[in-house]
Amino acid sequence: MSKDRNPHIGTSLDDFLEEDDVLAEAHAIAVKRALAWQVSRIMAEEKLSKAEMARRMHTSRAALDRFLDPDNPSVTLLTMDKAAAVLGKRLRVEIVDESADRP
Repeated sequence: MSKDRNPHIGTSLDDFLEEDDVLAEAHAIAVKRALAWQVSRIMAEEKLSKAEMARRMHTSRAALDRFLDPDNPSVTLLTMDKAAAVLGKRLRVEIVDESADRP
């Protein structure tokens, strides 16, 4: 198989987003959505209601709803860490080389 680049294929999505200065924002939204999905999935597996989850996190149900809303990108590391701890997990945040994410 030839490794020559197809002339009909343009730039990557990352390149496109980077040109428009929205790559970092898009990445942050994707990470937050993935985290909210993980928390929701674990809550369902544990049969943990939103009210009980909020109580254990020492926060309001409305704050938990904002955290679990995939379209609300505003969330703090403290909130993420609390959610993980309540579920018997820990939050891991790391900085990696950009080249690690690209093919």
